[in-house]
Amino acid sequence: MSELSVQQATERWIKEVVVGLNLCPFAAPVVNANRILYHVSEEMEIEAIYRDLLSALDQLQRSDEQELATGFLVLGKGLADFNEYLAFLETVDDMLPEAGLDGVIQVAGFHPDYCFADSDEADPANYTNRSPYPMFHLIREDDLEAAVASHPDPAGIPARNIQLLRDMGLEEMRQRLRRCFTAN
Repeated sequence: MSELSVQQATERWIKEVVVGLNLCPFAAPVVNANRILYHVSEEMEIEAIYRDLLSALDQLQRSDEQELATGFLVLGKGLADFNEYLAFLETVDDMLPEAGLDGVIQVAGFHPDYCFADSDEADPANYTNRSPYPMFHLIREDDLEAAVASHPDPAGIPARNIQLLRDMGLEEMRQRLRRCFTAN
């Protein structure tokens, strides 16, 4: 078996885990229409990662919404430590209003070691936010608001996902994440 590139592993995770398990009921139409920006960064230094984030945000903002609905900055090497990742994510959240993007872009975090506060590290529910690589999901808020408004029970999505992943179990979720790295 050969190993997939950072972008290929990310795309596989989105298709097989996020869409395949319906963790985000809004993702399938965007994935199927190929309207996702993938910006892969091999940087390891915080300043360089920050520049790549700004570049990805700029590219998404300059794009036609019909061509690119959402985007991901995926880190092939950087921010492997989850606590460092969380600190950077906090910086990103603080930066959005300063950049005039408050209410325009929302950033969601995903990481291979994601663990919700007050959660056990072995809780399969953490896999709602565990990804092959550290990444930042850049979401157009207008699109998100429209998708949420069209869903019959948006508030019930997290509880449904938690129950689904717990029912599937930790080992199944570990295997699904591992499979994202290899070609079949």
